[in-house]
Amino acid sequence: MPRIELKGARIAYAAAGAGDTVLLLHATASAGTQWQALAETLRPGWRLLAPDLYGYGESDPWPGHGPFALAEEVALAEAVLADAGRGRAPIHLIGHSYGAAVALRFAVQQPERLLSLTLIEPVAFHLLREESLPANRRLFADVRKLAALVSNAAASGDYRRAMARFVDYWNGKGAWRRARPELQAALARQTPKVALDFWAATTEATPRAAYERIAVPTLILAGGSSPRPTRRIAELLAESLPASRLQTIEGAGHMLPLTHRDVANAAVLAHLLRNKAGRHRPAAA
Repeated sequence: MPRIELKGARIAYAAAGAGDTVLLLHATASAGTQWQALAETLRPGWRLLAPDLYGYGESDPWPGHGPFALAEEVALAEAVLADAGRGRAPIHLIGHSYGAAVALRFAVQQPERLLSLTLIEPVAFHLLREESLPANRRLFADVRKLAALVSNAAASGDYRRAMARFVDYWNGKGAWRRARPELQAALARQTPKVALDFWAATTEATPRAAYERIAVPTLILAGGSSPRPTRRIAELLAESLPASRLQTIEGAGHMLPLTHRDVANAAVLAHLLRNKAGRHRPAAA
């Protein structure tokens, strides 16, 4: 697995395949390995890059050079692209959950670099914060309660209780109890970074109007049984991104890339094929 150094932290990423570049950004408390099934589907015709974001997988924690923000993860993604020889080349960008929030920030900063964008259950919580509707503000308040629990646990050391609540929120009641002890222990150790992820996603300053300028073809995948905050965020983004299409997978929850991977991967592959480099370019004279 290639490694680079960024701001004093070692960052790991997986690279495979050849063709159009696809950058894959994983969810909170996960790692680039979450994309293994999708990578097996895509590898024959695509160049895949799957970094471990700060504090996950084989990447070092955020080194603390100031307040953490989504832009720091975007810089990590840019460094991985540069190290992989993709420089300023156009890419397909795919993100799930927290990784989708990072992908949105990337798209705002560099829309010209994208061939396509796929957002799976994006946790762009800041959109709920800025909304004037009371129902949306209540959804943001619910998220903030969970974020505060995780943040307080990171400060006090009560990791397991916070991560039990976190896992059950996104996966359904009892999910933590059913998890293997070694998985529970691994998740508990990630509590400090989970708190930073919540901080970045809830304090992001990009206004909703900025997304109206992202004209790249965008697929938004949502789970029909996901928590209401992410379903509402998917709706808001579908209304804001001018070239977007919202697809709801009924019966799926927040972790649909894993629980409903065949349906999700088929949707992603179809979106990539529709927007493959050169596909819509006029023929040379």
